[in-house]
Amino acid sequence: TLWEYGSGVTPNKLFISSWNVNGIRSVLNKKELQSYVEKDKPDIICINETKIDHDAFQKDPIKLTGYHGYWNFCKCSAGYSGVAVFSKYLPISIIEDLPQKEHSQEGRVITVEFKFYLITAYIPNAGQKLDRLQYRVDEYDKCFQAYCNELKAKKTVIICGDLNVCHQEIDIARPKGNEKTAGFTVEERDSFTKFLGTGWIDTYRKFYPKEVKYSWWSMRTGGRAKNIGWRLDY
Repeated sequence: TLWEYGSGVTPNKLFISSWNVNGIRSVLNKKELQSYVEKDKPDIICINETKIDHDAFQKDPIKLTGYHGYWNFCKCSAGYSGVAVFSKYLPISIIEDLPQKEHSQEGRVITVEFKFYLITAYIPNAGQKLDRLQYRVDEYDKCFQAYCNELKAKKTVIICGDLNVCHQEIDIARPKGNEKTAGFTVEERDSFTKFLGTGWIDTYRKFYPKEVKYSWWSMRTGGRAKNIGWRLDY
């Protein structure tokens, strides 16, 4: 893909935001993304679960006034997964996906290089029946974490996105009974603990160690109205 590059120069203070939109066309049609940009004016916006494929994008490109757009589309299924970054500043480089081809078909990672690396990720869900749990923990997590650690050895790295894990009981409204539910299994939480142990910081939990906030609620159970939520986004 041909992107526009620059020097990667940015201000010393940046406002970076991350949003799992569950379909970018939807938030654009409802003017939700435009309203957010107009109101909060982030310097960089990381978008997860865009649900748009390359062919559809080529026919009807999505642009955000004042921002340069960078995309990674799902290659194996139309209207599935996908991530994007909108930035007011031109990056040095763009890296799509992970180094391993087998983990790079669903368009789950994009890395934007400035004087730091910014990674936005949409980590695979373990599935309702946990049918992807072993793949997610034993394969994807390990490769993703190794990739992040390799970049961290070069310069500062910021990771954001839907990481699909509630790390601690404070991060989920109903921890009891959800130990075998995707996003809160012991395996997923242990994997994230090991990742943090290699030098990473869950910044929200660092600044708000006792704050109860969620980023996802089930529509099926009316979770948002009851605030029965999960903190899956970082």
